[in-house]
Amino acid sequence: MPGAVHGNIPSPKCDFPLWTEILSIGQMRHAFTYLATCLALISAAPASAGSGLPSAPDDIARIELLPGWRTATGEHMAALRIELAEGWKTYWRAPGDSGIPPSFDLKTSENVGHVEFHWPVPDVFVEGGVRTIGYKEELVLPMTITPGTVGAPIKLSGDLQFGVCLDICMPMQASLSMALPTGAATQNRAIKKALQARPDTSREAGVKKALCSFEPIRDGLRVRAEIHMPRLAPNEVVVLETADPEVWVAEVDSRREGGRIIAETDIVPPKGSAFALNRSELRFTVLGAGRGVDILGCTGG
Repeated sequence: MPGAVHGNIPSPKCDFPLWTEILSIGQMRHAFTYLATCLALISAAPASAGSGLPSAPDDIARIELLPGWRTATGEHMAALRIELAEGWKTYWRAPGDSGIPPSFDLKTSENVGHVEFHWPVPDVFVEGGVRTIGYKEELVLPMTITPGTVGAPIKLSGDLQFGVCLDICMPMQASLSMALPTGAATQNRAIKKALQARPDTSREAGVKKALCSFEPIRDGLRVRAEIHMPRLAPNEVVVLETADPEVWVAEVDSRREGGRIIAETDIVPPKGSAFALNRSELRFTVLGAGRGVDILGCTGG
């Protein structure tokens, strides 16, 4: 099938630093997360001569590009499909501290000016007291591709790095390549279904306002948000993302108080010090009962 490849396990490369000073809480979290990720990488490495480690099975994940269709505005709607073996899961863009976020490198693509991903509402998993966010057994991830030259051929090409989990978590990688159809094509049902599974916007969900305030801490900022919206589900989970993927965001503590959700978390930059944060660039996602609400930005309060 065009665009279909199997994922391969990359060789892990981890440097274990020697910490010779007292670490702040945020820095300790960075350290533990880093070490946990490295251990996962090492445990998932393929067999090498004399290593004694088992080879990773080649039927865990199947990657496929769905060619999609060219829109009336000249953009192209395509999708990435990850099919996983029974019981396995992969991760959302903000998977939690123990998850492995997907990473795309599409620099070798041709006539691709911009790519926007449309993430379906993910599931929330809690195992052993650890919360991760992702998809079980299949992810269809639609993408809108804006060409550099409208009407010209588009070739999508590059590398995908992502994580999968069952009893252990493994990083995987795959190479992607597909020439996309230039004319009108039948709209793929899987892509349309994934687009319909997107989170609601603030307006659609009836969000009245999102307020947030900041408090400096030793290694970053503490964020407190008040999201005024109707109840989404009996159990609501709030995720906070910043515009900078290098900034670490702790798992959000949230609770419902009448018509609002109170959410609190710590944000720590790579250097672990106080820093400026633009409220308009914060992204809150409220998840619950298979539904989601995407809230872009907040105001002072």
